[in-house]
Amino acid sequence: MKNEFESVIGLEIHTQLSTESKMFCACPNAAAELAPNTAICPLCSGQPGVLPVINSRAVALATIAGRALNARVNEVSVFARKNYFYPDLPKGYQITQDDKPIIEDGFIEIQNKDGEKKKIKIIRAHLEEDAGKSMHGGDSSLIDFNRAGVPLLEIVSAPDIRSGDEAYQYLTALKCLLQWFNISSADMEKGELRVDVNLSLMPKGSTVFGTRTEIKNLNSFKAVKDGINYEISRQAEVLSSGGKINQETRLWNEAEGKTLVMRVKETAQEYRYFPEPDLPPLKLTPAYIKEIQATMPLGPAEKRQEYMEKYQFSAYDAGVMTLSRDISNFFEQTLVETKKPTQAKAIANWIGTDILGKLNAENKEITQSPLKPSDLAALLGFIESGKISGKMAKEIFAKAWASGKTINELVEASGGGQISDASQLEAWATEAIAENQKAALDVKAGNLKAIGALVGNVMKKSKGKANPALLNEILMKLLEK
Repeated sequence: MKNEFESVIGLEIHTQLSTESKMFCACPNAAAELAPNTAICPLCSGQPGVLPVINSRAVALATIAGRALNARVNEVSVFARKNYFYPDLPKGYQITQDDKPIIEDGFIEIQNKDGEKKKIKIIRAHLEEDAGKSMHGGDSSLIDFNRAGVPLLEIVSAPDIRSGDEAYQYLTALKCLLQWFNISSADMEKGELRVDVNLSLMPKGSTVFGTRTEIKNLNSFKAVKDGINYEISRQAEVLSSGGKINQETRLWNEAEGKTLVMRVKETAQEYRYFPEPDLPPLKLTPAYIKEIQATMPLGPAEKRQEYMEKYQFSAYDAGVMTLSRDISNFFEQTLVETKKPTQAKAIANWIGTDILGKLNAENKEITQSPLKPSDLAALLGFIESGKISGKMAKEIFAKAWASGKTINELVEASGGGQISDASQLEAWATEAIAENQKAALDVKAGNLKAIGALVGNVMKKSKGKANPALLNEILMKLLEK
């Protein structure tokens, strides 16, 4: 039944811009950190007779976002009033941008289910202010206006997405860009990134879109994916049974794993948009746009290419090292600490496998890693010098992660690390050969795997601290005599 239809999906993302103050006033942009209604003023609380002033930093961040999204930054954009009445909207209207947004015609590239690159078009992105926050409990509702006036960038994709998996990839790529260029922290738990899904179905082979529904209350990328998959199944069932899809807004109920009707969808006409009379058109010169965008660092795609060319990374390793700017910074700082470009691959392996593995298990970001770049550099230095073995390094890494102690402290506590004294190793190796003549004869006969028994004997004598590479070399020389 589901296979008879093709899903048509577009996403509207509201992301909170990383500014110090709100969009049109000097109140701090810190709604999540402050007590309710302590970051408000006459303007953002909707008092009469006040005049908005555009936040220049928000404009700069939108200009940066334009390039990050491969889009055009318009030299002229216009603010408008979007009229609707809700308790958390103090003025009775929202200042936003309507038919003349600051950004248009962009795209984000993802990989589809067949592993092929696919561009998801971005129709527009516009600046606007946030509403307040309603808090419901018992028989009363309270309103916190701290969030009212917070600067947002609303990013609207074209209906190019065809599945929950593609939506997940698109959101992951977008979040990476927003954080990479410090446009937004994009923390969904703090409400800094909010996603609305517009979804409809059309018969396979058709080019006429069906009636769309909007899904709200999606608080994670997984919820977006699950909500889309549920809604595709629901609409397919309704249409297959001869029913009709209503244009409506639905809420995602995570506990029940389904969408529920919230309200009949408003149309743009009901918002009665008109140009904001208190703000002139926003005019940006080509020189301003060029100057702002010139401050941008290399993006994740350029970094991936750099790592592949400079360090001969595979596409996979380069991709992992650019999952976020913080990961890229951790990699590059570790490389600086080692002072050896030849360690790049080893650093990437430790970050990609050990550090990210631990962080993912603990649901943490790399900025929360108990091991710092200097610690990883020290660990690699001990391995390269032969002071500790690869096995010992793994054990020391685990202890450092759990205890918070430095690598240097733990290596010293282990008794100085790996034993590389050739005379001591030769003495142990001679004993091992004498104690296991069969293994020695097997090695001499060409069964090189038998040397493992001799190595194991020495490791037992050295309490696991013998330098394995040097030990193997010494054993082979003794056996050749």
